[in-house]
Amino acid sequence: MLGGMAMMPHGNEVLEPGDEKTRQLADVLKKIGEEFREFDVYVIVTPHNIKISDHIGIIFAENLVSWLGFAGVEFHGEYKTDRKLAEEIYLESRRAGIPVVDINFAALSGEYSRFPLTWGELIPLHFLDTRPLVVITPARKMPRETLVRFGEVLAGSIESYDGRAGLVISADHGHAHAPKGPYGYARESEEYDELVMRLIGENRLEELLELDEEFIRKAKPDSYWQLLIMLGVLRKVPMKLKATAYACPTYFGMGAALYVRDAVSTKMRSSNKW
Repeated sequence: MLGGMAMMPHGNEVLEPGDEKTRQLADVLKKIGEEFREFDVYVIVTPHNIKISDHIGIIFAENLVSWLGFAGVEFHGEYKTDRKLAEEIYLESRRAGIPVVDINFAALSGEYSRFPLTWGELIPLHFLDTRPLVVITPARKMPRETLVRFGEVLAGSIESYDGRAGLVISADHGHAHAPKGPYGYARESEEYDELVMRLIGENRLEELLELDEEFIRKAKPDSYWQLLIMLGVLRKVPMKLKATAYACPTYFGMGAALYVRDAVSTKMRSSNKW
C-alpha cells in the first residue's frame, strides 16, 4: 500500500544549508526520512534519469548504481529494483493505454543488469534509509491529462503492493531566479514557485491543469510534469499534508512537501474495504 508521499528537491544546497530557509528545508527532508523509515520500498519519479519525450520510462534493471552527481558533489552506493512492483506499474499503465516503456541495460537480470542513478534520485535518497527502488521518469511532451491519469494508475498499483511504499516526487521549481544564473532572470520563476507552494498548502493542485504553456516555459521549472503525476496520486489516494518548506539560495527554487495517510484511510485499506 501507499504509506506516504513526499515532494523532495534535488539541489546540492540542501546537503550543506547556508541560510535559514535552506536549513528549514533540510529539516523537513530529515522529517521525511523519519516518516519513510518504516516503508519497504521507495518509488521515485525523477526528471534527471533517462529522457524520453513522449513515453514514461520505468527502470527494470536489477541493480541501480550511483553514477552522476552534480556540481562536483558525488554519491556512492547501489540499490536494488523491486521488479515485481515495477512490472505491476508497467502492466497496469499499459492496460490503461498510457505510453510507458520498460528499460533495462546489458542483461535482463543478475549482476550485469545495471543502470545509473543521477543527482535527481541520489539527493532525495540521501535523506532516506536504503530500500529497494522503482525509478520512473516522466515525459514532458505527454498531454497533461495523461500524466495525471498515470498518477492515478501508479497509486492504484502501489495500493495493490503487499508491503508499504513511499512515493518520492523529485522536483525543483523555477530555474530563472538570478540574472547571473545559467538561465538568466524571469519574474515567472518566482511567480511559479509561489503559486505551486500555495496550491500545495491549500490543497488546490487541480489548478495546475489551468497554467498557461508560455508561463511554464518562461518559469523554467523542473517540477511541473512530476506534480501532475502527484495530482493523480492524490486523486486516487487522498492524504494529509504534514509539512512543507521552500528555499531559493541560488538560481532555482526548491520545495518540500510531506503527505501521510490518515488513520481512517489506512484502516480501510488494511481491512480490504478500500
